[in-house]
Amino acid sequence: MRILLVEDDRRVATALNSALTRRGYDVEHAATAAAALSAAPCDLVLLDLSLPDGDGLDVCRTLRGRSARLGIIAVTARGEERDRVVGLRVGADDYMVKPFSMDELQARIEAVLRRASYAAPEPEVIATGRLRIDVAARTVTVDDRPVTLTRKEFDILLSLARQPGLVITRDRIQLDVWQTTWVARHTVEVHIGSLRTKLGDARLIESVRGVGYRLRGE
Repeated sequence: MRILLVEDDRRVATALNSALTRRGYDVEHAATAAAALSAAPCDLVLLDLSLPDGDGLDVCRTLRGRSARLGIIAVTARGEERDRVVGLRVGADDYMVKPFSMDELQARIEAVLRRASYAAPEPEVIATGRLRIDVAARTVTVDDRPVTLTRKEFDILLSLARQPGLVITRDRIQLDVWQTTWVARHTVEVHIGSLRTKLGDARLIESVRGVGYRLRGE
């Protein structure tokens, strides 16, 4: 997956480039609007809106005009509501205000790529150990026993089941399920507790203190 990082602050660009490369992305850096507009084709653009030779909103508008499928995430210090509204209206798929965590950025990149149909399609059925999730039908069984879940409980389980055995952070779960990280810690814990009870085995979902949760694999 190829990402164009448009950022004029060298320190920020270096940190993001390194973090994204470690996560498996092929990153090209552009420090100016002109460089961004002349860059080779990519799958997604991380676009700072304050550039030395032009407004990032104009860059966003131009890039969107070239391709309806290109993923664009505005990454900026402009946090006012009017800035967000304008950014989304000129073509950004998402809008992130600095500072932010890499987990949140990763989740938003994946969400934008899914919407743009670049990421692999969601499997129809996820089966791990005793658990079977029919994604399309939104049904769950444990040892062939049907389990009735609320919408949020199902979405939390699906977020964990996409990567069984790996720790999924609370921020990642919140973004997958609520599309925001502004969710009370207690809210997530209550949903996890209810989910464990309905699954009939609290050991299926492990807590990793201070980090998040993990769905037990095979």
